[in-house]
Amino acid sequence: MRVIVTGGTGLIGSALVASLAADQHEVIVLSRSPDRAPALPSGVQVVGWDARTASGWGHLADGVDGIVNLAGASIAGLWTSERRRRIRDSRLHAGQAIVEAVGAAKVKPRVLIQSSGIGIYGACADDITREGAAPGRDFLAQMAVDWEAAVAPVQAHGVRVATIRTGMVMSMKGGAFPLMVWPFRLFVGGHLGSGRQWLPWIHMDDEVGAIRFLLENDAAEGPFNLVAPQTLRNAQFSDLLGKVMRRPSWLHMPAFFFRLLLGEMSILLLAGQRAVPEKLQGLGYEFRYPTAEPALRDALGR
Repeated sequence: MRVIVTGGTGLIGSALVASLAADQHEVIVLSRSPDRAPALPSGVQVVGWDARTASGWGHLADGVDGIVNLAGASIAGLWTSERRRRIRDSRLHAGQAIVEAVGAAKVKPRVLIQSSGIGIYGACADDITREGAAPGRDFLAQMAVDWEAAVAPVQAHGVRVATIRTGMVMSMKGGAFPLMVWPFRLFVGGHLGSGRQWLPWIHMDDEVGAIRFLLENDAAEGPFNLVAPQTLRNAQFSDLLGKVMRRPSWLHMPAFFFRLLLGEMSILLLAGQRAVPEKLQGLGYEFRYPTAEPALRDALGR
């Protein structure tokens, strides 16, 4: 396959690019600073883009097998009004650039994998959250709705679109997972807030595996929850994390502490969705890490 990846130097993108390159696929990574892009596997082409238009790279979409759009400013940090704008605009502009490139291509890409987040559903209490559930109304949910809508016009060109609504990715290289691990390393680990909120998670190997599965499966279309089959409450996950790390997990981390430390970003850890990968499993994807304990042991090298 010949695949264009935006956000190819980020947490998920770098793992996906390495996997594709290892199997001898032709990979093109779009970067706003190609000269400063971190080392990528041999054979991977890095091309500059402004993350707003198809200028300078749009021709590469002509005849490409697939595009994986993972571009977007990091959501880490306090969500000031300016930060919110940057987070949202970076995603919408990247999507518009892809629509522009696809529209100009003589031979259209076969598939577009569009990134999104499991936060699109908002806080869902104990309801089982399938792909058909209604979106929430908070900032993350509404941003995800707009993010997905930004690339919808490519469908008019016959391009198959599969949208990945990703949960917490189990990787120590970034994201929310390390925020959960560090208190346990200091022997002050425990559940967050009430501990009853559901914690949708996925091992990095399955995140990459699922994306590749959706790239190659012609029947994969529409939204997909990229979460593991085992649904756990925060307290259950924390107990397992303490067991794997051989650390106590009895301490209660009050919700106000995370709201004070992380601001609105605390919603990633304090609100939850009992999301299930119904469509992904329905198409036949087999998880390498369907349950949390083996996934934690691998992610933490235990």
